[in-house]
Amino acid sequence: MAEDNVIEMLHITKLFPGIKANDDITLQLRRGEIHALLGENGAGKSTLMSVLFGLYQAEEGVIKKDGVEVRIKDPNDANRLGIGMVHQHFKLVECFSVLDNIILGVEDTKRGFLEKAEARKKVMALSEKYGLRVDPDAIVSDISVGMQQRVEILKMLYRDNEVLIFDEPTAVLTPQEIDELMEIMRGFKKEGKSILFITHKLAEIMAVADRCTVLRKGSCIGTVDIASTDKEELSKMMVGREVKLNTVKGECKRGETILEVKDLVVRSRSHENNAVRGVSFEVKRGEIVSIAGIEGNGQTELIYGITGLEKTSAGSVKLKGEDITHLPIRDRAKLGMSHIPEDRHKHGLILDYNLEQNLILQRYYESEFQKRGVIRSDKVRAYAERLIDEFDIRSAEGAVTTVRSMSGGNQQKAIIAREIDRKPDLLVAVQPTRGLDVGAIEYIHNQLVKERDEGRAVLLVSLELDEVMNLSDRILVMYEGEIVGEFEPDKTTVEELGLYMAGAGHKEEKKEDVI
Repeated sequence: MAEDNVIEMLHITKLFPGIKANDDITLQLRRGEIHALLGENGAGKSTLMSVLFGLYQAEEGVIKKDGVEVRIKDPNDANRLGIGMVHQHFKLVECFSVLDNIILGVEDTKRGFLEKAEARKKVMALSEKYGLRVDPDAIVSDISVGMQQRVEILKMLYRDNEVLIFDEPTAVLTPQEIDELMEIMRGFKKEGKSILFITHKLAEIMAVADRCTVLRKGSCIGTVDIASTDKEELSKMMVGREVKLNTVKGECKRGETILEVKDLVVRSRSHENNAVRGVSFEVKRGEIVSIAGIEGNGQTELIYGITGLEKTSAGSVKLKGEDITHLPIRDRAKLGMSHIPEDRHKHGLILDYNLEQNLILQRYYESEFQKRGVIRSDKVRAYAERLIDEFDIRSAEGAVTTVRSMSGGNQQKAIIAREIDRKPDLLVAVQPTRGLDVGAIEYIHNQLVKERDEGRAVLLVSLELDEVMNLSDRILVMYEGEIVGEFEPDKTTVEELGLYMAGAGHKEEKKEDVI
């Protein structure tokens, strides 16, 4: 019944140059429900929510709040209507404190000066009530992405929003943080808040949502009750075909050592202790070695040390037997290293360049793409169009699309296409399927296995334990900057890995050593 709907988006159509992002979509959010929005990368989910939040204006259709038609011209209008949004890529000022970010735009002042005392009390009360532990004085650039998401959620709660939009909220979270977020969302529902939840993760939808609306290529495929569906049906609705949720791979055929890391030490930027403490391991040709661990245990700094994004304090890194510990990033790439980075915006793309320019970032100086220092535009275009076709990178204007305007998943596909197509000896893949839909995940997993079967060494870092178990030939667990365990996926369990990731397995081992 209409009176039960807190939000109604009726016949919404949103156009961009060359693409109909939303085509006559109707979505109804009931009061006190968790409503999932599911679809492939570029299906129009974020666009639809951006229309509701006032970031975009629809060409056609109407929005109703509590049965009354409303015009949402900008996010301030949305906030006044009690609508808040946590964006896939957080909207935080990195050099501001947590508290300053939360109150930004709704600050209390007295005689022209900020009054923060009451704001601090309210933030700490909300933090305590919802289990969103934050340090209000921490600078945003120094805190983890999981903590940044808590700040975004507190921004919504501070503004007393009753309709909460979460755009890919678990894309950057650890398994433990995901469980916490699911509990927080259930708590919001009990309080009568209504949640719109964009995600690619079918297990999360099954665990927490009441209903799910599926979009495909800008159109609404349908809305289903979660109690009467399953993951297979949802994935088929989303992709339009059967999807294999588990990757089939043959036996690992190891060759010579490609990457050798010995006694590596990397300092931490956020505290005095070293983030990586004497780590040693090898990756051989023809195998996928995964590094598992809860975020913040040194995986990021380890990869920075290996790829050259961070200086190392001690130890060595060798690629194909050559010491690359102090080599520049380009020289490592020339030697045969490719890197799918954890943060696609900071280290993977130049957002205001177009797609074809981003696809040749590491190769523009090669003779194929330049002659006497002048870029060969026809060769660049042909190369970009081949990768766009092979990796199904979807964008409004093809090779000349500004990357900033593309969906997060398609930005990720662009990086993966660029790095895999270089045919590296070592592929370092950090969260390679972050923000991808099940169809794209299936494709990327098959690509990683193909790389391994073609004799390349693959170093995978993932917070998704299912991905680690599914793809790995060996699993290394990091805890507090050290490798605390090595496992074969067919001889361990997710539960055992979880214990080591939390430090329990490591402590038990140390007790035995003492005895």
